[in-house]
Amino acid sequence: MKIAMICFSLTGQETGEKLCRGLKSAGITATLDKKSKYLPDSIQISTSAWAGEKFPDSDALIFIGASGIAVRSIASYVVSKKSDPAVLVVDECGKFVISLLSGHLGGANELALKTAEILNAVPVVTTATDLHHRFAVDVFAKKNDCSIFNMKAAKEVSAALLAGKKVGFYSEFPVDGRLPEGLIMCDERGIPVRNMEGMQSDTTESPESKKMISENAESIVGKLDDSGIDCGAAVTVHTSCQPFASTTQIVPGNLTLGMGCRKGKDAEGIAEAAQKVLDTGEFFKEAFEQIASIDLKKEEQGIKTLSKDWQIPFVTYTEDELKQVPGEFTPSPFVKKITGVDNVCERSAVFASGNGRLIHKKKGENGVTTAVAAREWRIHFE
Repeated sequence: MKIAMICFSLTGQETGEKLCRGLKSAGITATLDKKSKYLPDSIQISTSAWAGEKFPDSDALIFIGASGIAVRSIASYVVSKKSDPAVLVVDECGKFVISLLSGHLGGANELALKTAEILNAVPVVTTATDLHHRFAVDVFAKKNDCSIFNMKAAKEVSAALLAGKKVGFYSEFPVDGRLPEGLIMCDERGIPVRNMEGMQSDTTESPESKKMISENAESIVGKLDDSGIDCGAAVTVHTSCQPFASTTQIVPGNLTLGMGCRKGKDAEGIAEAAQKVLDTGEFFKEAFEQIASIDLKKEEQGIKTLSKDWQIPFVTYTEDELKQVPGEFTPSPFVKKITGVDNVCERSAVFASGNGRLIHKKKGENGVTTAVAAREWRIHFE
C-alpha cells in the first residue's frame, strides 16, 4: 500500500512522523510532505497541485490538518468510488482520524481504524452500513478481491438493508456460514429458498444442475415469501445472471482462458477468438485471472498482446506438465503430433486453475482453440 501524507505545521509534522513510523512497522509505505514557510524542505507547489500529483498513483492520501484544506485540494480530482484513492484527514494533534473519501472500495474506513490505533486517536467513520453493522456490497467485493457491476443497484442494496427491507443474495459458488443480517438466499430466478446458512452449491455447472440444486433446496426448507424483494446481489461470472429486478453483480476472478493457436497467428484473430468466448459463454472479462497455454507458445505475439490488453498474466507449461493433468479432454491427433499432447487449451486451462473444473470445452476456429476452466472458489461468511 502506497500512502502520501502532507502536514502544515510543526505539530502536524510530529504527528505525521509518528504515523509514518507506525505504518512502517505494519509493513505500509508512507511518505510525508510539508507545506509551510516555517518548515524546512516545504513543497513549493500548492496543496491542490500536490493532491493532483498524488491522486493517480497513491492508494491513500492523508491530510494532517483541517478538513477544509483536504476537501478543497481534492475536489477537482474526485471521479469515482471505483478508482479514487482513500482520503483521510487527521487533526494536527492526532486526536481524530476522519475517513473522508472512498471508505469502502478505497479502504479509507479500514485505514482510518489502523491510523487511529497507531495515534491512539478517535476514528470517525460516517458510512451508514458501518454505523449500523450492515452488509455492504463494496466491502464484501474488496475483501474477496471481486469486481462490482451496477453500482446503482449496490446503493439500492445498502438503502434497502438500512430500511429493514428484504434483500436477495444469489451465488454461483458455495457459501460457507450464515448470511449477514437482512440477506435472503435466493435461486437463479431470484426466488428465496433459504434464510439460514449458505447453500453448498457451485452453479457455474450446467443449467440442469442449477435447477436440481434449487428444487432440492426448496423441497427441504420450503419456499419463503418472495414479496417485496426488489433488489439483490449476485456473485457470478456470467453477464446474463440477473436474478433480481435490480441486481448488482459481484464478479470473482477465478477463470482461466486456455488457448492454442497456429504459429504466428495474428493478434486480431486471437482477440476475436477470445471475444467469442466472452460472448458465447456470457462471461465477464473481469472474471478471467490468466491466459494459459503450452510453453511452445510462450512467444506468440498474438496471445501476448491479448494478455496485455486484458491486463492479466500469460502462463505456459511444458509438455510433460500438461500430460499429467487429470481429466477427460477433447483429443486432436494433429495437436499431439505438433506439441506432444492431445489437447493444449483444455489441459492448460485446467492445470493453471489448480486442476479446476472445465466449464467451457474446446472451441476451434480460424487457427485458434479456446477453453475455460474455473478455479475452486468459495464465499466465507463469519
